[in-house]
Amino acid sequence: MRIAALLPAVAGLAVGAGPASACRLALLLALDVSSSVDDIEDRLQRNGLAAALIAPEVQAAFLSGGEPVALSAFEWSGRDAHTTLLDWTLIQSAEDLTAAAETMARSVRVRDDLPTALGWAMGDAAARLARAPRCLQATIDVSGDGVNNEGFPPRIAYRHFPLEGVAVNALAIGGGAELSDWYRGEVIRGPGAFVEVARNYADFERAMRRKLEREVAARAIGLVR
Repeated sequence: MRIAALLPAVAGLAVGAGPASACRLALLLALDVSSSVDDIEDRLQRNGLAAALIAPEVQAAFLSGGEPVALSAFEWSGRDAHTTLLDWTLIQSAEDLTAAAETMARSVRVRDDLPTALGWAMGDAAARLARAPRCLQATIDVSGDGVNNEGFPPRIAYRHFPLEGVAVNALAIGGGAELSDWYRGEVIRGPGAFVEVARNYADFERAMRRKLEREVAARAIGLVR
């Protein structure tokens, strides 16, 4: 299957295209809103992310290191179901993080009846990163409670979409060792890539705080293989 031809908006784009470096990290958050996520779980996810963004340790990580972090977020489920929750925003102050958190808390999902097409979500993420400010590094932070069950898997997306040099970390929600092992084997990529685990959606905020703090703390990162 010629996957790149199925997303013509992505073909030929380079991640981080734009003017001279404006930030140290472009961080793209991808939230699972497939049919396995009920309304209560969806709200726990959004509110949990909002609370994590304004946690003191997360704020300190975002605001360390001099150059800012560019932050964006979208929700994903089926093949063509990708909705922007937060457009690219340079985080330069606690007020910027508060505004981003408020945007996340106000958001509502568009569809709740679609499968888990994570390969397509990675293709959409490539297009979003291509529109990001030019940063020194780029990371996709994907969270989900199930394995890919529509279309091609993430490892195929990595071969066909312009994601060279992009790190991918994951937050596995529930599912036990089987789900976290799937994310380790099929989703994460790049030196130091990791899987954070939330026991359930009630544990999402705690896990996201740990994940964000680890991702955005100022540090030297090698190139993704």
